[in-house]
Amino acid sequence: MLRLSGPEAISLTDAVFAGKRLRDQASHTLHFGTIRDQDRILDEVVVSLFRGPHSYTREDVVEISCHGSDYIVQQILALLTRRGARLAEAGEFTKRAFLHGAFDLAQAEAVADLIAADSALSHQVALQQMRGGFSQELRELRGQLVKFAALLELELDFGEEDVEFADRTGLVTLLQEVQTLVRRLLRSFELGNVIKNGVTTVIAGKPNAGKSTLLNALLNEERAIVSAIAGTTRDLIEDEVSIEGIRFRFVDTAGLRDTTDVVESIGVERTKKRVAQAALLLYLFDITSTTPAEVQAEIEALNPGRLIPMLAVGNKRDVASDEEITAFQDLPDTVLIAASRGDGLDELQQELLRRVRGEGLDRTGSATIVTNLRHARSLEKTSQALDSVLTGLGQGTGTELLAADLRHALAALGEITGEISSDDLLTSIFTQFCIGK
Repeated sequence: MLRLSGPEAISLTDAVFAGKRLRDQASHTLHFGTIRDQDRILDEVVVSLFRGPHSYTREDVVEISCHGSDYIVQQILALLTRRGARLAEAGEFTKRAFLHGAFDLAQAEAVADLIAADSALSHQVALQQMRGGFSQELRELRGQLVKFAALLELELDFGEEDVEFADRTGLVTLLQEVQTLVRRLLRSFELGNVIKNGVTTVIAGKPNAGKSTLLNALLNEERAIVSAIAGTTRDLIEDEVSIEGIRFRFVDTAGLRDTTDVVESIGVERTKKRVAQAALLLYLFDITSTTPAEVQAEIEALNPGRLIPMLAVGNKRDVASDEEITAFQDLPDTVLIAASRGDGLDELQQELLRRVRGEGLDRTGSATIVTNLRHARSLEKTSQALDSVLTGLGQGTGTELLAADLRHALAALGEITGEISSDDLLTSIFTQFCIGK
C-alpha cells in the first residue's frame, strides 16, 4: 500500500487514477480502478479516500492498495514522484498529525512504542499512552500549577503596591501534592524501562550447578547443552522469555572457578563482565555440595555489597537431604528448585517479577507508567524546580524568584507533551520512527 498526505494528495492521485474522480467523492470511501502511466496500465488498485481533518494526519489522505509486486510498487512510486510527490521522511505522517493537533507529543511517541511492542504489557502501556492517559494526567498537573503561576505573575504586575494574590499556604499544599504525583511517575520509570527494554538476567554460579538446565527449563526448550562434565559452557548463551508480559533476557554463563584451561578462563572472565552489566543476577548453587556460609561468600565475591539486584537459587532440591534443604530455607532472598524436573520454577518466576515490578504497577492497567527516557528527564527537571519553589516559600523568597522557578516547572512539563518544543527536539524524536509512519 502507498499513502499520500497533503493538500495535493487528491489531485495528484486523480492525475494517474482511471476511475471515479476522487475530488467529487466523499471521505472514507473506497474506489476501484487502475493506475495508468499515460496509456500504459500499471495495476488494478483500490483507492481509499480520507478527507481532512478526518484522517490520521488531519490532511487529505489517499491510500493506494496495489498488488504486492516490488516492480509494481516501484513503478507507481516513480510515477507519483514524477508527478510531484516525494518520499516521506521517517515518522513524517505522525509528525504531521502532531503539528496539526491530532495528538500531543507524548501520544505521538507512543505510536512508535506501540509499533515496537513485543509483549502484552508493553503493548498495553503504549496503547494507554497513545490514547492520552499519560497526557491527561500531565495536563491536570500543569493546569493546577498554571492557576497559581498566573496569580504570582499578577503580583509582579502590582509589585509596588506590596499585595499578595496567591495564598502561600494553599500554594505549599498544592506543590506538595503535585510533587508527590511527579515523584510517583518518576518511580514508575524504573518499571517502564523494564517493560520497554526487558530485563537482562545473568545466571551465574559454579560449574555443574545446573545453569544450562535452568536456562532450558525457563525457556521450555533445549537451548543450552547439558552435561555432567564440569566446564561444558565456555561462552555466553542468551535467549528471551516473557513472564506475565515482562521480557527477561536470560544469559547462561561459564561456571565460576579457577582453571588452567585457556578457553574456559576466557569464559570465566566474560561471565564476570556480563554480571557487572546485568540488571538482575541469579546466583545458582548446588544444595548438595555447598553450605550457606560458602554461598554467601561466593555471592559477596561476585557481587560485593549486592549492588546488583539479585536472587540466590538453590538447585537439586529433589536429590537433597532434609537437613540440606532445611539449612537453606532461612537464607534471605533464596529460592529452592529442581531445575531438571521443573520444581519451584513458578515460585522462581514470581520472585523475578517482584524484583522488577517495583512500586505502582496496577495489574488492571489503569496506572500511568513512564517508559520514555525523555519524559523521565523532564519529570526530574520538574521535580527539581518544584523543590526550589517549596524551599523559596519556606524561606520567604520574593515573588519574582518564585515565579521564575514555577515557570521552569511548567516548561519542563510542557516539553513532554510538546506544548513547549524546538525543531531540533521534534527532528530527533520523529527520525526514530519507521518510514511510512
